[in-house]
Amino acid sequence: MNHPITRLALAAALLVTGLSGAQAQPAAAPAPGVSAAPTTAPGGNPVDSPQAAATSAAAPGTAAPQADAAEPSAAAAAPGAAAGSYTPMAPTEGKGMPVDGRLGLQEQYSPIGEEALFFHDAILMPIITIISLIVLFLLLWVIVRYRRSRNAVPSRTTHNTLVEVVWTLVPVLILVAIAIPSIRLLANQYKPAPAGALTVKATGYQWYWGYTYPDNGGFEVISNMLKEPGEVKAGERARTDADGPGHLAVDNRMVLPVGEPIRLQTTAADVIHAFAVPALWYKLDAVPGRINEKVLTINEPGVYFGQCSELCGARHGYMPIVIEALPRPQFEAWVLAQGGTVGKPAAAGTGAPAAAPAQAPESSVPGAPGAGPAPAETDA
Repeated sequence: MNHPITRLALAAALLVTGLSGAQAQPAAAPAPGVSAAPTTAPGGNPVDSPQAAATSAAAPGTAAPQADAAEPSAAAAAPGAAAGSYTPMAPTEGKGMPVDGRLGLQEQYSPIGEEALFFHDAILMPIITIISLIVLFLLLWVIVRYRRSRNAVPSRTTHNTLVEVVWTLVPVLILVAIAIPSIRLLANQYKPAPAGALTVKATGYQWYWGYTYPDNGGFEVISNMLKEPGEVKAGERARTDADGPGHLAVDNRMVLPVGEPIRLQTTAADVIHAFAVPALWYKLDAVPGRINEKVLTINEPGVYFGQCSELCGARHGYMPIVIEALPRPQFEAWVLAQGGTVGKPAAAGTGAPAAAPAQAPESSVPGAPGAGPAPAETDA
């Protein structure tokens, strides 16, 4: 072992072993703040690691498809940013809501409502007022003119042709004057929705509402009345002035686009309800097992309040309705925030996002529409 040749051979062996170990060790991680120098792929393009270089060498044509695939991802992220821009609108005092001490109908914010308000204020009320004053005058005149002290011997007149003709023709003419605008208003209320109109379905439950958007992925929003601050339990949200008046504010509103016709359908899952919003001149029964529909067009952005208008049980008075009308871009942002879709449905195989699943609210009637699937039966 102490021979010079033996020591020289041992030193050479140790030197070779050390060089081989140095080549086999991975490169050390760069120090913080220092970028590692990229390696170069066989095609001359820099890559981040030897594994990336091997992938690039094995499939040099896959980089472009991956870049193309990244573009839809960026496009899909854009709606998400738009979705986050939705902010619930604060109601305007006195608009779309009842006001203490107010006489007459609420101000109307739909074309049908404006027509109905004009019919009520300009035609019905003047006719009613004139008839009432005439009848009151005749009644007072008869009381004074034909009192017993002035007519000890009463008249025995039984017929008067002129009077009989007048009191027959005048009511007929009045009814015709009322019937023409009344029938026109009734017909306008039930005109079918135009092709391409947005469809929204309101489902009445005991005792809350569900709003389904079949044209936007089929998601359903469940709307419950907000309790007052002194009535909530731990973890529940109480009503604030930004939500609306007491017993009319809800946690989730029906959101609709402003200025375009909406095919608003109503149905119920248990008993008969009625969907009514006075400021929009909209009232339609919601009947289990059938679909009713009317067209609704909202003239102005705003928040409009209503209630169930059909006695439906113990908590009938706790089924408020709130419609929030927004411009189309804000409406689409809200739809995306709910997990829905906007625009026309994409063709099959184009990678369109799947429709958002509808929520499954509880109902007092098992198997009711929209109440979720029935419990699965299992063998004992």
